[in-house]
Amino acid sequence: MDTTKSEQLFNRAQQLIPGGVNSPVRAFRAVGRHPFFVERAQGPWLIDADGNKYLDYVCSWGPGILGHAHPEVIKAVQRVCERGLTFGAPTAGEVELAELIQACVPEMEMVRLVSSGTEAVMSAVRVARGFTGREKIIKFAGNYHGHSDGLLVKAGSGLMTQSVPDSAGVPVGYAASTLTAVYNDEESVRRLMEENHGQVAAVVVEPVAANMGVVPPKKGFLEFLRRITEDDGALLIFDEVITGFRLALGGATEYTGVSADLHTFGKIVGGGMPLAAYGGRQDIMSCVAPLGSVYQAGTLSGNPVAVTAGITTLKILMEDAEIYERLDRRAAKLAEAYRQEGLSVNRAGSLLSAFFVPGWEGAADRPESREEGSRGIENYEDACKCDKQAFADYFNRMLEHGIYVAPSQFEAMFVSDAHTDALIETTCEAIRESVG
Repeated sequence: MDTTKSEQLFNRAQQLIPGGVNSPVRAFRAVGRHPFFVERAQGPWLIDADGNKYLDYVCSWGPGILGHAHPEVIKAVQRVCERGLTFGAPTAGEVELAELIQACVPEMEMVRLVSSGTEAVMSAVRVARGFTGREKIIKFAGNYHGHSDGLLVKAGSGLMTQSVPDSAGVPVGYAASTLTAVYNDEESVRRLMEENHGQVAAVVVEPVAANMGVVPPKKGFLEFLRRITEDDGALLIFDEVITGFRLALGGATEYTGVSADLHTFGKIVGGGMPLAAYGGRQDIMSCVAPLGSVYQAGTLSGNPVAVTAGITTLKILMEDAEIYERLDRRAAKLAEAYRQEGLSVNRAGSLLSAFFVPGWEGAADRPESREEGSRGIENYEDACKCDKQAFADYFNRMLEHGIYVAPSQFEAMFVSDAHTDALIETTCEAIRESVG
């Protein structure tokens, strides 16, 4: 595989961009190689600067649920670009997108559009503090909620991959108001709530964790969070930057049956463009300026190009009654292929992760280890025990087969509607040849 042009681009990038990349996991350091540079993408495929073609299971870290460059989305974006890129003034598209979000997730009674998932979660936390008059929040080790100062505490995939426990440059006071619990551990949450009774503004959680690898909630865990926050007067925030519109059209609430007070959405809500949203109960969101005293603003928030991509994507999802069944079935087939090779697999809908847990070598010969749910990863501590070198070896072998999975043990694998049954079978064969 010739990577000459990508190597040249990476050498140039390192002279001007920290680490040569604009987001750390793109550096491929955890898998012992330099990144390839993408030139274009279509459907399930990426083509790099050297002309190499990869079957893509990263899907731009989630938003590519329809595949890359879906013709309807591209046409809609091209049309709106002809009218101007951004105005710093309201447009009809912002209203339409908010209406579509609410139609999918009825508990989103009011919505504010922003430009990134980090901005959405940061803003939702600020709203929770403003509404409750409290300062502390509870998050979970291994849950990533963006890179705002108060949330970079045991924050999941990027920091885990780089072996950085927390970020430098975060004032001690910011982190002091962030309490960290253990995901899927009710007692750790109960203890923090009791020790800080009446002081917690919100519990913020990935309803299905996807930044320490995919880790679904244990049965009853989200219901417990709903009860304990209500009892204490705190809010429950679902960070659905990844899960929103991917697990189901109604997001985590439809998928799990548990409601939250505030939600944050990203990735799919912008159809692959820089766009995110936060919202929830009307009484809470009425605290946001200009209605209330919680200030949040953004010149490019709700820009017409990103909004159009989001509208078009959501309409396609709403009109295709079978898309989530197809995604679920194809992801299940991949998960089974990994289990047959002895890996531990967590899956939620079209999100999955295969973990190189301790003792994975030889597990394929033990029938009990191939059963769904066996030797599972349930929290951050479990994930940290995985064999990162074995993952790196597997990653590189998959890349040699022309298949691109996330370059980190702690990221999710995303299935898109462009991954046909035939391509899934091709991937299963590559898994059989790449693990071990």
